[in-house]
Amino acid sequence: MDTEKIEKGTRLILEGIGEDPDRLGIADTPRRYAEFCREFFSGPNEGASSVIRPVAGEKHNEMVILKDLSFFSFCEHHLLPFFGRAHIAYIPRGGRIVGLGNLGRVLEALAHRLQVQERLTTQLADTITESLNPLGTMVVIEGRHLCLAMRGVKQLHSRTITSAVRGIFKTNPTTRSEFMSLLSLPGVRYDD
Repeated sequence: MDTEKIEKGTRLILEGIGEDPDRLGIADTPRRYAEFCREFFSGPNEGASSVIRPVAGEKHNEMVILKDLSFFSFCEHHLLPFFGRAHIAYIPRGGRIVGLGNLGRVLEALAHRLQVQERLTTQLADTITESLNPLGTMVVIEGRHLCLAMRGVKQLHSRTITSAVRGIFKTNPTTRSEFMSLLSLPGVRYDD
């Protein structure tokens, strides 16, 4: 990543909007923004599928659901953030399961690049399917897009929901319905 170019570009943006990039309050903004970009946009350099490793010696043959995974990404059309929650389900083939943290790391690797929500959803489902070869995979992502909230139609409270279904989730409506009904169950509260 070329942080020097990012700093120069940020300085140009500040000048372009009529700011003095040497003003005390924003003099370090180009450097800070370049550091943020180096940290956040790590996704293109990470092989998302290399994160998924089956758990040795463990077997499970029923649906596995990881619900309410938080994510942040950037809309490639407007360079504004979008964020939300992802819900992942897979049914192991031959009992082959993966560490749950691996699924969160895959989501993060895919989200930490310029994205659109639709592609993020598809990439997540495809990566899990290609890496684990489960009987089925389903991903549902709920996102809030600042490009929709801050510009154009200015819909602050809208949510975009996308899904990707693979294998038995695609071919068996009962399996797909089971996942969707389990998503609606209230979560455990730890703040009581």
